[in-house]
Amino acid sequence: MPLDRGTVAKRLGAPADQVGSVNDPRTRSEHGVRFNEKWIYRGEDGESVERVVLWNRYDLAGAFRLRPDGTAEPEPLPEG
Repeated sequence: MPLDRGTVAKRLGAPADQVGSVNDPRTRSEHGVRFNEKWIYRGEDGESVERVVLWNRYDLAGAFRLRPDGTAEPEPLPEG
């Protein structure tokens, strides 16, 4: 069963920032994934981005861990 927005928020916490929205008709592409909403999770310094979660409407499009060099690694979200 796909993860929904509420489940992801419970597992990862609230994002620090958000770009777009579930109702935003514009789609973008990052890390090979098309999305219309991006949740941004920042590092302990409050500036660096350590994770992004991408949504296409209500569907989870992908979660990525961002490395200091700017590369992204797909991240499986924690179970339960």
